[in-house]
Amino acid sequence: MKLQVGFHRWDVTPKEAVEIQRELRGRVVLQPPPGLRVERIAGADVSTEKGRDTGYGGIVVLDAATLAPIAQAGSAVPLRFPYVPGLLSFRELPVVAVAWERLEVRPDVLIFDGHGIAHPRRLGIASHGGLLLGVPSIGCAKSLLVGKHGRLGEARGSTSPIVHQGEVVGMAVRTRKSVQPVYVSPGHLMDLPTAVELVLRASPKYREPETTRHAHRMVNALRRADGEAAEVE
Repeated sequence: MKLQVGFHRWDVTPKEAVEIQRELRGRVVLQPPPGLRVERIAGADVSTEKGRDTGYGGIVVLDAATLAPIAQAGSAVPLRFPYVPGLLSFRELPVVAVAWERLEVRPDVLIFDGHGIAHPRRLGIASHGGLLLGVPSIGCAKSLLVGKHGRLGEARGSTSPIVHQGEVVGMAVRTRKSVQPVYVSPGHLMDLPTAVELVLRASPKYREPETTRHAHRMVNALRRADGEAAEVE
């Protein structure tokens, strides 16, 4: 699974980025590859700090059966794109892509701490990232970007569809009893039922899946270590 050659330029304006999203949304495949077997599942995350122009990225691969980490890779990359709501992927994917290239064990599915098609233009970071990396991907976010959902039951595993402009774009999923849900949507090479199933499988104890928890810890550690090194210098 290599980065897609000739994907698109990253040195673009926000207006150009919106047009790229509109073009790419037609390439998103909302169906898993035939015979997909998920033996390795990974989380991707990026950590940034206000006032600094570096993004710290990380991907942690877990054994899908035990959720034990089996591989990881990190990156520290200059940020070239401003923070613009709805355009997060243009800021963070170049950071994730460097970590992906360094990863020696590739996952069968990659979960992003963000949205897939539950996005104004149906191309959140999980969909964009799945296209770029050529990997089945899922968005699992802590807050809604678009749409609304009905009430969920309090039990773990309770769900309610996220509807935006008359279309089901994701699912609110209760991963822990009586705790706020997470918001799951397909990224690329993924459908909604499989995405929900995998997020629940990866979240046996906590609100967030273990993929996100491991990746989040890793990128924060990278950022802190780099900051401490800069202070010493």
